[in-house]
Amino acid sequence: MRTQEIQAVRALLAELPDMATLTIEETRALYDQLAANVPLPEHTFTEAKDADGVKAEWLKLDEVSGDTVIFYLHGGGYILGSPDSHRHMVAAICQAASASALIVDYRLAPENPFPAAVNDAVTAYKWLLEQGTAPERIVIAGDSAGGGLTIATLVSLQEEGIALPAAAVCISPWVDLTNSAESYTTKVASDPMLTKERLDLMAQAYLQGQMPSIPLASPVFADLTGLPPLLIQVGTEEVLFDDAKNLEARAREANLDVTLQVWDEMIHVWHYFFPVLTDAREAIARIGEFIKAKAGEKAMQPQSA
Repeated sequence: MRTQEIQAVRALLAELPDMATLTIEETRALYDQLAANVPLPEHTFTEAKDADGVKAEWLKLDEVSGDTVIFYLHGGGYILGSPDSHRHMVAAICQAASASALIVDYRLAPENPFPAAVNDAVTAYKWLLEQGTAPERIVIAGDSAGGGLTIATLVSLQEEGIALPAAAVCISPWVDLTNSAESYTTKVASDPMLTKERLDLMAQAYLQGQMPSIPLASPVFADLTGLPPLLIQVGTEEVLFDDAKNLEARAREANLDVTLQVWDEMIHVWHYFFPVLTDAREAIARIGEFIKAKAGEKAMQPQSA
């Protein structure tokens, strides 16, 4: 079943236009439209927000009565993505976690190079705290570039002395913009979405001449000491496979509470395809369990003696 489902997803991806032939505006529109026909859970409510000058979107489900908030940073190589492209996946994570979400619509490159995305994420997080949301009820999460931005945001918040969230989730994170890990070569034949060449172009658009090893651009090089519990999920068929493994190693060096979950046969951010992919639904369920344990209902229960 797993192999049949992921092969169907691969076939779907193979039918998409070659992004190398599209303008950046066309690519952004295509990316946003990919999930346009995926229905949201019944009684899902969304509202555009101005988070102290940063665009964002509240996403709430009527079935959720708790006050846990997922602070979500979408993927897209820092040049693509928006609440439109990720709303369906974030809604599914909210449903699994019994949480609401604030999806940050951070500024994109090349119009807004590094560190615009980091600055926007930090600003939006501070705004969320100003709305009265307790940091221990927040989980920061992101996929791909948003996974790297998740760690960079935590590092920046800690440097500023801002209260950190209860936990963090990184889905297929891109945390090393030097793009030099072994899997960039060994996994290229199995990854239908990313290549080293494509990631190099995205990194160049984001960095615009700045060093890729800057810790807030490539947080695998940052000091992770003191960051909250971290869940990392990655598929075995990803070019970014080693990014996830190296992030886990750096987190362990910093004595963090870190869990790496590796999913056989899965591709980059397979969660995106949860309507047709059992492994995606299971991975989202694992994220929901993690969030509940760290910031949700379970975290609110008194501990037995």
